[in-house]
Amino acid sequence: MASASAAVPMPTVAVAARRRIAQPVPSGALPPGAEGAPVIYSGKLPPQLPWPDIGHLAKWSVSSFKFGFGPECLQDDDPETFWHSDGPQPHFVTIEFPRKVAVQKLSVFLSYPLDDSYTPANIAIRAGTGLVDIQDLRIVPLDKPDGWVTFDICVEPNEDGEGFKHIDVYIIQILIVNNHMNGKDTHVRGVKVLGPLERKLQAYEEPFPFVTPKFKMYECIR
Repeated sequence: MASASAAVPMPTVAVAARRRIAQPVPSGALPPGAEGAPVIYSGKLPPQLPWPDIGHLAKWSVSSFKFGFGPECLQDDDPETFWHSDGPQPHFVTIEFPRKVAVQKLSVFLSYPLDDSYTPANIAIRAGTGLVDIQDLRIVPLDKPDGWVTFDICVEPNEDGEGFKHIDVYIIQILIVNNHMNGKDTHVRGVKVLGPLERKLQAYEEPFPFVTPKFKMYECIR
């Protein structure tokens, strides 16, 4: 059994959060079709989504892997490769950013027709500023998925009531709670970490506007 060179130990019980994070959503609370439920994009290639992919900024590690099927297979955009765990459950992927980043969604490529009992049946999403305060955000139930399972990392509504809030984190962990047919090891063929949409500036808007009164009083020419 090979272990990841940058493998991260399983986190202890989370301590009180340094910031407010949405409460975990139990399995079954978001049935298919409900607002906030995962959306599956069919096809092997990553879907063209408007949210920016920020996964390349992070360091990736896994709980265990078979030789040749390590964490690099999660980012290579090759649908024929996959991370193959090789250790006791639960299995997990840890994504660590060097600085705090805003994360909106995760997109995970799973294929029950190809992987059978290696396919995750429930995944839990955790996040925080580090392993000492990592917290459960939500649980995503899966029923024989085949495609890119895409979902909001947080299910707390925005202030305007449209969509869900992003969260600012240093670390994200994807935990494989269990597999279909009680499989032992797991296969995950790809993962994308997606940031929030960037608001486009109007023609008359400044990218770096003045904020203090002394500067604002001179921003317009009379």
